[in-house]
Amino acid sequence: MIGKSLRRFGLAVACAVISAGGVNAADLKWAHVYEEGSSYHKWAIWASEQIKEKTEGRVNVTVYPASSLGKEAEINEGLTIGSVDIIYTGPSFAERDYGPIAISDYPFMLKNYDHWKAYRDSDLFTDLAQGYKDATGHTVMAITWYGYRHVTSKFPITKPEDMKGLKIRVPDSPVMVMFPNAVSANPTPIAFAEVYLALQQGVVDAQENPLPTIKFKKFYEVQSNINLTGHIGNSLIVIVSSTAMGTLGDDAATVEAVLKDAAAQTAEEINQSETDLVQWFRDQGINVNEVEKDAFQKAVEPILTDTSKVPYEIEHFERMQALAN
Repeated sequence: MIGKSLRRFGLAVACAVISAGGVNAADLKWAHVYEEGSSYHKWAIWASEQIKEKTEGRVNVTVYPASSLGKEAEINEGLTIGSVDIIYTGPSFAERDYGPIAISDYPFMLKNYDHWKAYRDSDLFTDLAQGYKDATGHTVMAITWYGYRHVTSKFPITKPEDMKGLKIRVPDSPVMVMFPNAVSANPTPIAFAEVYLALQQGVVDAQENPLPTIKFKKFYEVQSNINLTGHIGNSLIVIVSSTAMGTLGDDAATVEAVLKDAAAQTAEEINQSETDLVQWFRDQGINVNEVEKDAFQKAVEPILTDTSKVPYEIEHFERMQALAN
């Protein structure tokens, strides 16, 4: 009996040593709501392969696209309950846990793609990512570009008055209703996976998303006009749960480096596709309309520095604007 007990004890110690040394494989689930053909999924698959190779098989990441593990709100919750380990999500969803993380998603906050890159590489983003971690325990590993959001509809929209009373689908987050409310539209939250059908059946009259998303979700099949409002410069952040981080050990730095690399590659690809897609849509017979952007911007400007309506501090706003210089 004593011999058996000693053997069991020795086995338990050996297992603990192996685990502490990071030899055991960490099997992680990466969930997102985007299609398999999207840049987001393509580079997530690349990242999973690189992580496995660079950690010599100690970290295995399986990617689950197209809401297969839940819609956006559900996968955000999944980080805490353990149903997922890594997610792509919009800062506007992460805002529910830590408001300032969504500052880049506020209307007309970003001047251009270079401004976004400056934010990505800034101390401001580092500070906000730490604030999110302090609030949730989860780690923002990377940020990528999602693109400028534009309104699609069945008729041309060129000025704010054209959106009065318009029933427009938006993601279910406070920041996303700000622009429609400012131009007297009627924002209607609908899950991303259900947008095409909602447009097709007339549940809503319009939606807003970047050009690459409009293409790969085929919204142009049920909307004849793309109106270049460019009202939000959107990002996605890559978040790793606190539980998953606890399994990575010394491999955490490798995982972070790969995720940052994948995010940067995705951003460049999306930015280029935004440039190329205007003509592509016109070739499909879609009306791509220029708008009175200054008028749209003027409608939301007062809100951006009203701390009773935004979750970030004036200091954050000023630091963000300074990055454009």
